[in-house]
Amino acid sequence: MDNGHYFSARPSTELRLKEIPVSLAGHDFVATTAGGVFSPNQVDAGTQVLLANTPSPPPGGHLLDVGCGWGPISLALALLSPHATVWAVDVNERALDLVRANAATLGLTNVNAVLPDDVPDDIRFMTIWSNPPIRVGKDELHALLLRWLPRLDPGSDAWLVVQRNLGSDSLHRWLDDTLPSAFQVTRAATNKGYRVLRARLHE
Repeated sequence: MDNGHYFSARPSTELRLKEIPVSLAGHDFVATTAGGVFSPNQVDAGTQVLLANTPSPPPGGHLLDVGCGWGPISLALALLSPHATVWAVDVNERALDLVRANAATLGLTNVNAVLPDDVPDDIRFMTIWSNPPIRVGKDELHALLLRWLPRLDPGSDAWLVVQRNLGSDSLHRWLDDTLPSAFQVTRAATNKGYRVLRARLHE
């Protein structure tokens, strides 16, 4: 795999920071992004669909963004739930540095931008929001989802946005067939060629 791609641990492309205007959770600010991370020029369409079609997150507890990139979902979670702890998880260390910089710009102190293995094993999440990295391949994507979704608190939801022509419906079927029976997977929204899937872990 080319380590210049956004899902490599250390992108080989030269670090060139750029600033882009962003509006998240009613806050307008200038975000810092860079090449070698996902969607460095804007908040991508899938993330926009997720943020527009997901109910407000829980006000407290641990919240998770899987595959956080430069941080639009994590930052939105932290702005919406200032008393919660937001875990921004990515394998791309450049992306994590950008999340930390953007959280600092917004004055947010409730964002932990970390590698997957740095999330303590005993933490359970009140919600998971994710624009998962579909292009890593089916096996890696499935392993990623099976790692994190079972760590929901009972009675909590995961919200995933997936482009329809990149297999959202087949992923929905796979989640239905593979997750424990306590999970219920539904399609919560369809917009701009994307599906928002809701995976609820019943109590």
